[in-house]
Amino acid sequence: MSATLKARIADVFDEPGCDINQGKSEKDRKKGCTKQLQPGAAAGGCAFDGAKIALQPIADVAHLVHGPIACEGNSWDNRHSGSSGPQIYRTGFTTDINELDVIYGGEKRLFKSIREILEKYDPPAVFVYQTCVTALVGDDIEAVCKRATEKFGKPIIPVNAPGFAGPKNLGNKLGAEALLDYVIGTREPEFTTPYDINIIGEYNLVGELWQVKPLLDALGIRILSCIAGDGRYNDIASAHRAKANMMVCSKSMINIATKMQQRWGIPYFEGSFYGIGDMSESLRQIAKLLVQQGAPDDLLERTERLIGVEEARAYERIEHFKQRLTGKRVLLITGGVKSWSVVAALQEAGLVIVGTSVKKSTKEDKEKIKEIMGDDAHMIDNMTPREMYTMLRDARADIMLSGGRSQFVALKARMPWLDINQERYHPYGGYEGMVGLVREIDRAIFNPVWQQVRIPAPWGER
Repeated sequence: MSATLKARIADVFDEPGCDINQGKSEKDRKKGCTKQLQPGAAAGGCAFDGAKIALQPIADVAHLVHGPIACEGNSWDNRHSGSSGPQIYRTGFTTDINELDVIYGGEKRLFKSIREILEKYDPPAVFVYQTCVTALVGDDIEAVCKRATEKFGKPIIPVNAPGFAGPKNLGNKLGAEALLDYVIGTREPEFTTPYDINIIGEYNLVGELWQVKPLLDALGIRILSCIAGDGRYNDIASAHRAKANMMVCSKSMINIATKMQQRWGIPYFEGSFYGIGDMSESLRQIAKLLVQQGAPDDLLERTERLIGVEEARAYERIEHFKQRLTGKRVLLITGGVKSWSVVAALQEAGLVIVGTSVKKSTKEDKEKIKEIMGDDAHMIDNMTPREMYTMLRDARADIMLSGGRSQFVALKARMPWLDINQERYHPYGGYEGMVGLVREIDRAIFNPVWQQVRIPAPWGER
């Protein structure tokens, strides 16, 4: 691992926005909170993967992976991050290095690849991702990107996050560091308003950002940049002129929020777009920060009026479902912020949470689960598929909400299942998304197919 990368990782670990990190001794803080992975054994959660999924929603830039083609093989479409315009972010670019490149180095191939992308696609910028193989052979992507920037007159951004540096969450932060080092603050916006905000850590999965944006538009609040869902390079480059930042209920890119506060004095808060109550509280916090930064005081009153209208409309629409769903039991197998933000949303519909996984959750996430669920917090550290199957088969839950990898456990137990993870096809953000979530749960639980599949097979009867 290069000295530059070690220094960047050490800087990421010294995170003032992380309460756990600040509670450590100076010695323990330097060790960080992650374990370095072995090259070749980092599949399914390496730093490269974390950096790429955090930055690829920037829709108008080319994302070039400097490494073997297998590193680019994980299709971005699995996450369904929407774009309101450019589609180049959905194109997989890779240098596809081979054995000779490993022997002689792949820097020339990288430079040629950058030139080819600029000639064919003319994006405003190119993001270059380091991988395990090219990092081990010593390719200096920072030097190549600097030379290409000077040669072609367009920003070429190095993202130095090889897989063996650590797990996916560290990669999220290293990708954020690349934005802080090379992008944010490099351009000025065409104009500014007292209502400019940045949304950080929102990836616009299945267009969820578009369920929130009309609410902000109604209040006259402008999203100066979203980092990174439906993002544009020039908007993110001018993000330092925003009046407030919202960190979307996750610490994956917390270093952007804290360092923008340190460098440009932009205040931030952590919020969630899931659930009626959390959506309302996020709108209040945004309005409060903007008023503190000089926006007119009437913004607070207008925000409360909007919240009142939207909450009444949402509750009215879910009342029909609530009558059918009250008391239904949910097993929630997800992680991170969804382990608590979705809990609050489900409880608003009268559902009972019989268990929520906390495998990928932080200490703060667990505390929020306890706060929401009280003494009945059934937190599951690591539930095996066999345990999930047993719980569903014994009807201790009426439906399981999880990612796609767990769906076959529920189907084998002949119980309803709904995709709640990043590969989902339905947006659940904002007031509209909450209504959609309740509707999908209702459709899954009361689907007549479950009665049919539970009937004993004719050849099993005596």
